[in-house]
Amino acid sequence: MAGETVITIIGNLTADPELRTTSAGAQVASFTIASTPRSWNRNTGQFEDGQALFMRCSAWRDMAEHCAQSLGKGMRVIAQGRLQQRSYQAQDGSNRTVIELQVDEIGPSLRYATAQVQKMQSGGYQGGNANGGGYQQPQQARQQPQAPADDPWGAPAGEPDF
Repeated sequence: MAGETVITIIGNLTADPELRTTSAGAQVASFTIASTPRSWNRNTGQFEDGQALFMRCSAWRDMAEHCAQSLGKGMRVIAQGRLQQRSYQAQDGSNRTVIELQVDEIGPSLRYATAQVQKMQSGGYQGGNANGGGYQQPQQARQQPQAPADDPWGAPAGEPDF
């Protein structure tokens, strides 16, 4: 939409996404992404961290469920969405304004990790081609190694079949 502020943020989740259902029945996942700029200091010969940005985010409907199932505390993610400003009255009666990111797209950063993508069969955008938006079903199901239960990234991807 015209006039909306679209941004991309790269950072780490500060906690697991919190999934809830609104009174109208829509699901929403809420989470915070911490992004800390890092720059090289020529005088000390070391990297220095700048002031961290903590961006509150919300994802709606199917994406909310996908975030809750796929993302966890500490994961490095790339999120793109629209900045939204809203005002509310706090319990103490004071008026407050917050700025949050309404997420349109999100995924794990593959800079320091690997991920295995699985297309969801129900809901969502199916794309304009015959194979469901560009994802092809595998010829044969391959047995993937299982990741430990506390590993937020899941099993590593197998060797490519090139």
